[in-house]
Amino acid sequence: MSAAERRELESWTRSRRLPAAQVKRARMLLLLDDGLSWHAVSAQTPCSPDFIARWKPRFERDRLAGLPARHRGKRPAQGAARVQARILAWTQQRLPADGSTHWSTRKLSKELGVSHMMVARVWAEHGLQPHRLEYYLASDDPDFETKAAAIIGLYLDPPARAAVFCVDEKTALQALDRLDPVLPLSPGRAERQGFEYYRHGTLSLYAAFNTKSGKVLGKTVSRHTSAEFVAFLSDLVANQPKGKELHIICDNLSAHKTQAVRDFLADHANVQIHYTPTYSSWLNQVELWFNCIERDVIARGVFTSVPDLKRKLMRYIRHYNKAPKPFKWVYRDPSHRIKTTTDSTVTGH
Repeated sequence: MSAAERRELESWTRSRRLPAAQVKRARMLLLLDDGLSWHAVSAQTPCSPDFIARWKPRFERDRLAGLPARHRGKRPAQGAARVQARILAWTQQRLPADGSTHWSTRKLSKELGVSHMMVARVWAEHGLQPHRLEYYLASDDPDFETKAAAIIGLYLDPPARAAVFCVDEKTALQALDRLDPVLPLSPGRAERQGFEYYRHGTLSLYAAFNTKSGKVLGKTVSRHTSAEFVAFLSDLVANQPKGKELHIICDNLSAHKTQAVRDFLADHANVQIHYTPTYSSWLNQVELWFNCIERDVIARGVFTSVPDLKRKLMRYIRHYNKAPKPFKWVYRDPSHRIKTTTDSTVTGH
């Protein structure tokens, strides 16, 4: 056995994805290569002498290529196709008579008089998972195509010499302090927090995500009003070169569409707001960044006061901006749902 073959077989023995029988054959060959007798190999693997007699010559003849199993499986039983079609039809078109909302393998197997493992194999083969449920929300915006195409155009082909920011607020962030001490993680045990907590108060976080550089401008406020939104936009404009064209993507919150906002836009001709279609927050990249700060700071954070929450949020933003990364926004199928050929005053698409 060459050194390369031995390394490959050793990697097989550590694999958690290869078939168990193939791992067993690799272990058997390695023990033989170590000089152990057939009797010792049979005891340690464990396997029979017939097993060794079958696979050792195959390796000597075909090397590593001869180790995968060559069993083609048994011939499908007569009528298996009809049974499979019946399982699929019942799974997708009928509900259990006991009032359950979905089938389990054992309920359906009892109903059809087949093995529950057969039901499981058919479901796995066709990607059916009756126990899972996903939610969706379709946009009812009559201008969905136009608005979505304009925003996607800003991501894929932003205007030259302009900055694109995704803006939103994360509201009602609670400064929760645990009444019991946090128990740190240890080998075999996750970090544990006490169930009881004390609520010190809440605040809101405004964030503007630069789609080109990935940098974030953040600001915490006690309330998320239209006045606070306009003040945040003023901070955003002040942090950019004077007169630079800004395109701001935000949602349809009422605080984003007040007279104060319209007055701000009238006073700043270089700023243009693009509203996402209704129920389409997934088009706003800042939501992806909010997921990051929620996971890294908020979800498991312990905050002794509202100022402590503010301090930790802003510290995270400062460290994030030391090595920011833009999100790789890719629109893969322009023919599906959103037509980028729609006329857009921003991108010209």
